[in-house]
Amino acid sequence: MAVTLKEVAEHAGVSRSAVSRTFTPGASVSDKTRRKVEKSARELGYSPNALASSLTTGRTKLIGLISNNFHNPVFLTVFDQFTRGLQNRGLRPLLVNLTDETDPAASVRMLRQYSVDAVIVASSTLSPAFSQAFHDARMPVVNSFGRFSSAPDFHIVGIDNVECGRMAARTLVARGYSHVGFLGGPEHATSTQDRMAGFLAELQAHPSVRVTTSFAAAYSFDAGREEMTRLLQQPYAQAYFCGDDVLSIGAMSAIADAGLSVPGDIGIIGLNDMEIAGWANIALTTIRQPITEIVESSIELVVAMLDKPDRYPEARIFPCRLIERKTLRPLPPEG
Repeated sequence: MAVTLKEVAEHAGVSRSAVSRTFTPGASVSDKTRRKVEKSARELGYSPNALASSLTTGRTKLIGLISNNFHNPVFLTVFDQFTRGLQNRGLRPLLVNLTDETDPAASVRMLRQYSVDAVIVASSTLSPAFSQAFHDARMPVVNSFGRFSSAPDFHIVGIDNVECGRMAARTLVARGYSHVGFLGGPEHATSTQDRMAGFLAELQAHPSVRVTTSFAAAYSFDAGREEMTRLLQQPYAQAYFCGDDVLSIGAMSAIADAGLSVPGDIGIIGLNDMEIAGWANIALTTIRQPITEIVESSIELVVAMLDKPDRYPEARIFPCRLIERKTLRPLPPEG
């Protein structure tokens, strides 16, 4: 049986309220009493009941961590960093899978049932309406990997996807490709829309470069492979910006099965720089998204909102950079 607060109080020779205050952050208790209680707790093996504590403080320390990108390996890194970062701050992540969810109101009702103190929407494909719904329900929310807004209603932390599209286009043009393609994720996703918009906008300055666009059903290996298989059944581009590493790797698999090579026959550039992208047998040239910085900044905002729920909303955007590997032809020699 678990040791109770009453047993700790009797062992320490103090009141039960003194034990409760000892384990309640910010509560008033003398140093002498605190030492006695902590000593008894160690000797008896007592751990404070988090649920009971929430009744006293009015806070559960539960943070809803919601996403719908569970087929994309990069989110294993995202979830790992979020859960460890929250736990290191004494908070408890509640991971919620919103794959195929289309009703923001239903998500609000579900998170309310768990009495979460705040919500992190960790997704580049969920509609901003989900974060907006939490905000409208007066639930502190941060949209990580969300769409940039110069005047946000809620906190947004992520990258400039339009600029990433421009960066990919500049990279392909610099290598002399005259026919390039955009192979995006789901067409409805804001990340897909913005990456394509930047890609096409940059190429407008290079009218001699032919460009085509297509979309995969999801940000997944199978979807990338399936879409590239379809593209190879018609005249295909010399190089593709796949908009995501896992799409890129799926596309590379289809290219290999067709008896073609990367970058000899088709060049590929991705986005994210997930761990697999750097494996020697893949060596994907990609645009690195600073995941660690985005996660840390998101957690910082959550912690700040717990103390000040009406904190003015911010949009924090982190720069990306090109990671050169082996899936594009090299730059032509200067001169």
